[in-house]
Amino acid sequence: MSKKWVIADVHGCFKTLKALMEDKVCPTTGDTLYFLGDYIDRGPQSKEVIDYIRTLQLSDLHVIALMGNHEESMIQSILEARSQKKKWLGIFKKALYTRNAWYTFGGETTMQSFGLEDPALIPDEYFEWLNGLHNYAIEEEYLLAHAGFNFNIDNIFEDKDSMRWIRDFTVDLKKTGGKKVIHGHVPVPLELVQESVKNPNFSFIDLDNGCVFKSRSGMGNLIGFELNSKELLIQKNID
Repeated sequence: MSKKWVIADVHGCFKTLKALMEDKVCPTTGDTLYFLGDYIDRGPQSKEVIDYIRTLQLSDLHVIALMGNHEESMIQSILEARSQKKKWLGIFKKALYTRNAWYTFGGETTMQSFGLEDPALIPDEYFEWLNGLHNYAIEEEYLLAHAGFNFNIDNIFEDKDSMRWIRDFTVDLKKTGGKKVIHGHVPVPLELVQESVKNPNFSFIDLDNGCVFKSRSGMGNLIGFELNSKELLIQKNID
């Protein structure tokens, strides 16, 4: 039986991702890999993380990559930096503000991994890949998104911003069709990750164990979760 693995919030920790994938997950032909976004920022090798996932997408695996809020911020920085080239003062100020906002939560390390200073110079192939990321995915028992869903509206699939940015929500199983929500975005201690997997009363599973925050108690791991067996794989940050 093919396996279905979910991985959240790599944040530029390429060595850690590679160790999780190649030493523990060890996917084989026909397996599915879900990546829940936030591949970039904070960690040292964001470009390498993107390159690795893109390579996996060319393999005999089924790879579905979702968009996180960090990817959205990078996209906006690229778009506005390119518009800046028109030399309009208003656009220049907006582009600078957007870039600085992105940099406040790790964008500068992403640019360093590309060896660039100007977001406008990010190659088109990376921009197109980022812009083509999915918003959510549906499995038999689960709904997957980077951050979660807005359950204050009738159709939870209409609010794309919430799928990337929301931090607080209460799952309405009537609106999910009885499916649990799997997400990342909000770093939680390993104990909570484990409890959300094993406790049937939990309507969500948060797989973000704050891989990049390896100095924080209970955090600093990259998690792999297999949907069929409910197996959790834990890889300590080695970046």
